[in-house]
Amino acid sequence: MHTEGTNRTHAHGNRELCPPAVRLYGTALRDGRVARAATGPVPCLIESALLQPDPFDDAWLRPVPPSAALAHLLGPITREIDERVRLTAALSSSLAPLTTVADDPNLAITVLEGESLIADSLRNASAAAREEVLTAEPGGDSPADGLRECLENARTVIAAGGRVRHLYQHPARHSPEITAYTARLPSDRLQVRTVERTIERLTVFDRTVAYVPATTGRTAALEIRHPALVRYLVQVYEVLWAQATPYRRQPAATAPVTDVTAVQLGIARLLVEGHVDDVVARRMDISVRTCRAHIARLAQTLGATSRTHLGALLVRSGIVEADPPGP
Repeated sequence: MHTEGTNRTHAHGNRELCPPAVRLYGTALRDGRVARAATGPVPCLIESALLQPDPFDDAWLRPVPPSAALAHLLGPITREIDERVRLTAALSSSLAPLTTVADDPNLAITVLEGESLIADSLRNASAAAREEVLTAEPGGDSPADGLRECLENARTVIAAGGRVRHLYQHPARHSPEITAYTARLPSDRLQVRTVERTIERLTVFDRTVAYVPATTGRTAALEIRHPALVRYLVQVYEVLWAQATPYRRQPAATAPVTDVTAVQLGIARLLVEGHVDDVVARRMDISVRTCRAHIARLAQTLGATSRTHLGALLVRSGIVEADPPGP
């Protein structure tokens, strides 16, 4: 028998074998037996049943063949694994059918607190984006640190083959930092427009995940992955984009043609971009019939004789100006 002191210096599970035990077991296999006194420092040999008493001499122990010892040691572990597999299968069969009953909407909205956490999440989303990033920034200027972070994220998206669209307010046209920022990105991958009205911050990656402020101080943000919410935010963005002025053209103090309404101006921009009536109506959130009525009024106002002629007149009149074509 081993003493209490030996137990304290040899603390490991009864399913484990320490190196001294393995060495002594090897000696017993070679010699056919080992003295009982030699197992004092390694009681795990007895606990694991790798050694059995010699029936002819109680002072000696004989080794159990390795194959039999392995089966003996693995038996309880195998039974435990089988039990856990059965438990896993039972839980899966019980709960898996319920996953289609209802999704928790809270799982599609995550609150991010702290500028560092928000920046890390935006950086990760930029690295995963492959198609397009939409951003809306309030105000007429951006902090230098924010623009550097934005530049890094935009380059990541563009390197992956995506495009970037930025929406600012008109005062941004007088920001040298934003001018420098736009100059450092390829024009065929970057589009910038400005609007007059105040807008709140919004960022959408590949139309699958969106970020909006969660507090007035913008120290917290919402990461939104609910498809319906993201789709709605994209539609709002597209309406603002259609009414915005391309960055490379100064906004007119007054509309070149006074009879053109704000809705018609948005429709005109979408037409110049080459969208068909159905797409224009959906972007403007109006019916196709109403959309075509506005197009007819635009044609009448400008004296256009065809759709092609209308597009040319829209650009020539200064009502809208086409952005450079995307990739």
